[in-house]
Amino acid sequence: MGLQTTAAGLVPVFTLPALGWAVLTEALSRRRVSRPRALGQLIQVKPEVMSYPGQNVELPCKFVNPGSTRVSQVSWFLEPSEAERINIAVFHPAFGASYPDSPVKDRVTFTAPTLDTPSIQISDVKMADEGRYICEYATYPTGHAQGITNLVMLAKPENSGSAVTVVAGDKSVVVAQCESANGRPASKIRWVTSVNGNVTMTTTQEPDNTVSVSSDYRLTPTPADNGKDISCVVEHRTQAKPNSFPMKLAIKYLPMVSIEGYDNNWYMGRTNVELTCQAKSNPIPTTITWRMLAGHMPDMVQVTENKLKVLKVDETVNTTFICEVRNRLGVGKNQVTVNVRAEAPELMSQGPLQAMMQQPERRPEVLKHRNRIGRVTAAPMMMRKKQQQ
Repeated sequence: MGLQTTAAGLVPVFTLPALGWAVLTEALSRRRVSRPRALGQLIQVKPEVMSYPGQNVELPCKFVNPGSTRVSQVSWFLEPSEAERINIAVFHPAFGASYPDSPVKDRVTFTAPTLDTPSIQISDVKMADEGRYICEYATYPTGHAQGITNLVMLAKPENSGSAVTVVAGDKSVVVAQCESANGRPASKIRWVTSVNGNVTMTTTQEPDNTVSVSSDYRLTPTPADNGKDISCVVEHRTQAKPNSFPMKLAIKYLPMVSIEGYDNNWYMGRTNVELTCQAKSNPIPTTITWRMLAGHMPDMVQVTENKLKVLKVDETVNTTFICEVRNRLGVGKNQVTVNVRAEAPELMSQGPLQAMMQQPERRPEVLKHRNRIGRVTAAPMMMRKKQQQ
């Protein structure tokens, strides 16, 4: 230790031989210390600096308005996590710049090694370089003053979304998936849909310090959910706007069968009545089959694809018709029971001839009967006229 004359008088000056300086620098680089008292108003830094891997990044630092404060040394520290503090660069006006062993050694340099503006540059930045960078001055008489810059490493993620084809059932399953892979920082994923379900989220830290986020949408699938809209929306700091992935739910289910056309008014002699077999299914139906609950199809019945036509109603169609529809999952079916009436209900309250006239197929018979009655009635009248003459 010695004394040096300055404008403020005699002040003590501490000097170290070169070997001692190296030992001190190495000790600083390995120590873990509590953070010093912050006098941020004296140190001018950028609160946040963003960079992509492979770029060169500058971290500015400047001591402003020192007043009577004396500065003896400036150091840069890296805090990759809350519990770790690593010395990466030191500048002393007498001994110059020093770069202790650190994750950024050989890539960090002072841009202009002075106490006034000891900014540093890190070249070829890596994802692992992200963290808090602290520019810290050793000062007298205030002690230490520091400024903190957060280096945020960015990596644009690869986003994707897809529906998962499932079979309708009574258990909750994944029906849609969304992934944002290898991004930095982690992406945010949300779902937009009218279908009630649950969301599960998984975050994975990748070896290159990027983050992959995946999300599954789960529900108990029903046939009614098939084709419903669902969208996965991914938000990330590197994107100008959110990425949206519209999808439609793909739910497979057995054929759901209905039979149309029976009006409960099939009476003897009625012609050209028809049943139609309708089916909804996923995948689409492969075959449609008509059969009777018992026996074979009568001769009066014609089947064409999903239609069953009865040419003329008689007692042979007083039975139960069954429609079976098959797809790749299996068979769905439905049935209708026909009750054949003796005559049409609206004819029961009419006289025999009136009722017959309401049936087109019997009109010729009625007209013939009427003509015969007319001739019988007219004969006596003609005989009376001849007698009078």
